[in-house]
Amino acid sequence: MEDNHNAHMRRAIELSKHGSLIEKSGGPFGAVIVKDGKIIAEGYNQVIKHCDPTWHAEMEAIRNACQYMHSPHLEGCDLYTSAECCPMCLSAAYWAHIRHIYYASTVQDALKYGNFIDVDILSELRKDPKDRTITFTKLLREEAIEVWKEFDRMDDKCWY
Repeated sequence: MEDNHNAHMRRAIELSKHGSLIEKSGGPFGAVIVKDGKIIAEGYNQVIKHCDPTWHAEMEAIRNACQYMHSPHLEGCDLYTSAECCPMCLSAAYWAHIRHIYYASTVQDALKYGNFIDVDILSELRKDPKDRTITFTKLLREEAIEVWKEFDRMDDKCWY
């Protein structure tokens, strides 16, 4: 079993190398999703290539796996990622119901060798919204709640 874990992680690392050193599409991040011991989806960082700050390796792998599984949930799936997840990717893994995350390098490694500042994002998320760098303003709550109420009354809601 350890050989399979290492093989899956090596594939994630290979994808990180392809994206960052060969294609130069983004940072050195690669990821694979595994179900029943088989890789069902892959991804690598393409933030620069697509001018999209959400095009992280894990996000691409999760999107591809969800398409493969025809479901927004990846029950019984594991994520192998060449680097510890950023807050966005970790949140996506929770939303997707990933069972287990295996990672190689750490957030501190990404900061030290690539100046990736995910540590700062984590500290921002821990703050009260009024104390964050991005300012927050609540608007039109009552109008938004009317949509929620209508959704609540629906018999044929789309649940996920």
